[in-house]
Amino acid sequence: MKRIVTLAFTVALSATGVAVAVAGNMSSMPMGQKSTDHMKAMDNTPANAAQRHETHEAVASVKRVDPENGSVTLADGAIKSLKWPPMTMGFSVKDNALFDKLAVGSQVHVEFVQEGAEYVVIAVK
Repeated sequence: MKRIVTLAFTVALSATGVAVAVAGNMSSMPMGQKSTDHMKAMDNTPANAAQRHETHEAVASVKRVDPENGSVTLADGAIKSLKWPPMTMGFSVKDNALFDKLAVGSQVHVEFVQEGAEYVVIAVK
């Protein structure tokens, strides 16, 4: 009987230690952040690094320009490298000098990359 009580006590202490260790590791994670998002941000495999820095191209119509917030809204055609259909979406703009080439209503050729969860225009022709 003494062995069973000792074994149960040991298991209970071990489980408590694991719970405390897990809680301690999660304390630095922002509220509401999913653990999968946290893991993706830390994924530095060569394949994922290459995907994040691959350059994509699109011909688009400029719908909105917001230099103050560093963004532009583009209505682009299909983007084959990403298997995207034609759509209108917002992009960040890497360099403020690019805003000189982004006038509402103009047709542009843009190059962009993915940086984290954002798509960033790096060149305008």
